[in-house]
Amino acid sequence: MVRLIATLAVATALAGPAVAQGGEWFPYEAEQVTPAFSADGEVSKVEYVPLEQASEPWEICVSFPHMKDAYWLGVDYGVVEEARRLGVNLNLVEAGGYTELANQISQIEDCVAGGADAVIIGAISLDGLNNLVDELAEDGIPVIDVINGISSENVTAKSLVSFRTMGSSAGEYLAERHPEGSDPVQVGWFPGPAGAGWVEAAHAGFMEAVEGSAIEVLEPRYGDTGKETQQGLVEDVLRANPDVRYIAGTAVTAEAAQGIIRERNLVGEVDLISFYMTPGVYEGIERGFILAAPADSMVIQGRIAVDQAVRVLEGEDYVKHVGPEIFVVDQDNIGEVERTNILPPQGFSPVFSVDAE
Repeated sequence: MVRLIATLAVATALAGPAVAQGGEWFPYEAEQVTPAFSADGEVSKVEYVPLEQASEPWEICVSFPHMKDAYWLGVDYGVVEEARRLGVNLNLVEAGGYTELANQISQIEDCVAGGADAVIIGAISLDGLNNLVDELAEDGIPVIDVINGISSENVTAKSLVSFRTMGSSAGEYLAERHPEGSDPVQVGWFPGPAGAGWVEAAHAGFMEAVEGSAIEVLEPRYGDTGKETQQGLVEDVLRANPDVRYIAGTAVTAEAAQGIIRERNLVGEVDLISFYMTPGVYEGIERGFILAAPADSMVIQGRIAVDQAVRVLEGEDYVKHVGPEIFVVDQDNIGEVERTNILPPQGFSPVFSVDAE
């Protein structure tokens, strides 16, 4: 079961969760939101412990927006490994990008028609899947909202962190470097694809965090998290704003911008920060090319989502709204962070199905 420890306000920790002993991923330091699904609910620490094993090989359908970047590869690793550990079947589909809402809906419908007992959704749109979620709920199919956020009240559980807090953590990092009264600095801001729930939340948190500091945020540049799209957006901002001091945004933005900054001889003049972690961002911080990124432990979010689905199917107690603790990784503390807590193993390739047999 999940053991409550203590209550606290949402905050950014400077050290990561403790490493589980014996090679297991659990118990894992996480945060529960009460009441569940509320934007301003009370946050309390929990020590998350999953089931030992499923009682039967349930059919779990998992839907991702895409597999274009290493972030979703990390979530893939989490859901796949937890399905294997629990002994359930898993079928994973990816829609192809944040413009493919209709495809995501169609894929989920096909997955359910094929016999899925529960559905885990990394949503393309905050509101765009609500009708489908409502229909699934009416049919008794549990829906677990993972990573991105779905606004329907009929989701069964959420395994995610507050992207508002992720954006706020990145903004606070910059605001502390350039407090009110210091020389103003320009920041190019690349929050991701417009309309996605996680993007709007991160944008709100980032803007709130830099308010009152010496940070001047340029007009946000929204776009899909494909590398070519983000490269184009970064190049446009650098051409139009020769005085820009920071590029802040998605992990793909930071990864793509590294080469551009080197090519333009802007190393040390334009610094990079991401509001979430990927292997590329982690390596960029290690090498000194990226300043910092909050870590949301996407692998653990995937694992918890699978455990939530199985708990619901088996009538076990479950935490309705939970996610790993957020902490900032930068060049000062990266040597103290347990990499496998927050990222998939090096060399991991996408896996789209798990056969419990």
